[in-house]
Amino acid sequence: MGSIVSTMFAVLFAALAGGIWIGLTLMLTGLILLAIFRDIPLDKLLPQWTWNILTTSELLALPLFIIMGELLFRTRLSSALFSGLAPWAGFLPGRLLHVNVIGCSIFAAISGSSAATTQVVGRISLTELLRRGYSKDVAIGSLAGAGTLGFLIPPSNILIIYGVLAEVSILKLFTAGFIPGFLLAGAFMLWIMLHTAMRRDLVPASERALRHASLGERLASLKELGPVVFLILCVLGSMYAGIATPSESAAVGVLGAVIVSWLQGALSWTALRDVCIGAVQTCSMIGLIVLGANILGNATAFLGVPRAVADFVVGLGLSPFMLVVALTIFYIMLGCFLDGFSMIVMTLPIVFPIIKAAGFDEVWFGIFLVLVVEMAQITPPVGFNLFVIQGLVREGLGYIARVTLPYLIIMILFTMAVTVFPEIALWLPQTLAGGK
Repeated sequence: MGSIVSTMFAVLFAALAGGIWIGLTLMLTGLILLAIFRDIPLDKLLPQWTWNILTTSELLALPLFIIMGELLFRTRLSSALFSGLAPWAGFLPGRLLHVNVIGCSIFAAISGSSAATTQVVGRISLTELLRRGYSKDVAIGSLAGAGTLGFLIPPSNILIIYGVLAEVSILKLFTAGFIPGFLLAGAFMLWIMLHTAMRRDLVPASERALRHASLGERLASLKELGPVVFLILCVLGSMYAGIATPSESAAVGVLGAVIVSWLQGALSWTALRDVCIGAVQTCSMIGLIVLGANILGNATAFLGVPRAVADFVVGLGLSPFMLVVALTIFYIMLGCFLDGFSMIVMTLPIVFPIIKAAGFDEVWFGIFLVLVVEMAQITPPVGFNLFVIQGLVREGLGYIARVTLPYLIIMILFTMAVTVFPEIALWLPQTLAGGK
């Protein structure tokens, strides 16, 4: 078994160091392992695996949510979000700094993507906050932290990938993401309130002196949130009302995004061409990664690697909490070098049997994985959200990572809380399942 594992890592890291795409690297590693250690007809197995994984019905939701995000990126949704949320956030300590967190929480319930959430909310909110004189550190840091909520609050592309690879109900995973997602958003807002209370200079005096919006003004601002509410109803409303499956709700969301784009005058032939090109590029990349992960997972299962590693880890006698601590450290380190999708598909064939052997719930582990992937989004040098924000503000990556550090610490502490109290993630899906 030692020779199999050493060969796997040697091929894996050699291919990555050679600059080969992660999807092809995973596929190549799996095929080489089988060619060396098993005499099986790869020419027949490879087409069968490819067909099985790429025709999985649950995977259909992924390209639809990507198309939806591409459509909404070209609308005026970000400016409408800021205008609709500003009167409501203005009466909280920290005032408009909360727009980043609330806006990301709302948009996360539409897009399913962390990068899209950060980009759409940030391109208006950052400009407006900096123009008004708010602290650049808090404005950038809160956006980077809150932007990761796009992976946790359903619908989530990461949860779809996990559900497909681990064969876990995507609807249960989506349901489990609600409470942790909004609690984490609340933790970010609490930090902003405490931070701005300790450092009054973070909010400009001119903003502190402004009168709070009246109830009538706040209610009038809700019309700006109409498109967002409409899209949330399209996606989540159709799914939880039992009208549509997760895949079908994604199609309903695309239709809603087309309607919003058309009403806002953003539905031109040029925009549609850009949407199609962007969606095809993203879907092709993710599809190749998922296929490669499936082939590597099947190969390691054939060779007995996951079971051997699981037996080894169980033999160490780690308590469940210490096992989660070790996995958290492992994923944070891995997140310094790999993106979230790659982290999950590379490690799941090995880690998932360990988690099952330790007695952890599969739905809970999906939420845990999303939390550590969110951390990877804001850890340099490969934190994708950091690159998105760098494109918005033209600041150095080191500076953006430094001002994001408090939100990374909050996420680590929150992950530990979800480990100690797994009901945070499991209460809602168990309650809904019990009510049926």
